[in-house]
Amino acid sequence: MSELSLEQKKAQFDEYFSIAHSINANVRPLGANEKVPDEENLEESMPYAFRIASEMAALEAQAIRPLRNLGDHAETLAEYLNHQSRKIDLMMSFVLHQQDEPEYRFKTVKLGGGGVIIESNDPLEVGTRAELKLFLDAEAAAIFCFGEVITCEQVEDSYHIAFIFNTIREQDQELLVRASLHIQTQQLRKRAKEKKAGSE
Repeated sequence: MSELSLEQKKAQFDEYFSIAHSINANVRPLGANEKVPDEENLEESMPYAFRIASEMAALEAQAIRPLRNLGDHAETLAEYLNHQSRKIDLMMSFVLHQQDEPEYRFKTVKLGGGGVIIESNDPLEVGTRAELKLFLDAEAAAIFCFGEVITCEQVEDSYHIAFIFNTIREQDQELLVRASLHIQTQQLRKRAKEKKAGSE
């Protein structure tokens, strides 16, 4: 596959829905001799906690699906399983948070299926490749992937650095898209509530 131009990468970043939201992200720029793995080899370089977290999420989805066909009896069972699922989510969230390394920690300004924008005190050169970890607390999930700097803009006293994902698992990209839409729904509900409270 031929290397995309910077303009094509920016267009690809914009193709996906993204939303202004702050989460913890680890950004570890790669050394000159470090290679970005392709999708087939991504799991090999992924910390074990990230691998089991996505396997558990997939198993959970499969377990709840058959209950939809059980009719009335399923409601109580589904409620019980949802509580169990919540406990597992909390445990998984705790495990994943052990992967959050303070020396590489930044806050996102924006996130979506195409990439993330982080806030940093220092600039990063366009083209810099990095290992990324994104911690989605609301989803009790975290994503491990690789990205590349496509823009670095000074905003007041800090820099907004945009990373396009250049190696990410399909299920993680889907999770980010779902999380972005979920965050947007929450923001809209909050605004509607505030508007209603203000008009009363």
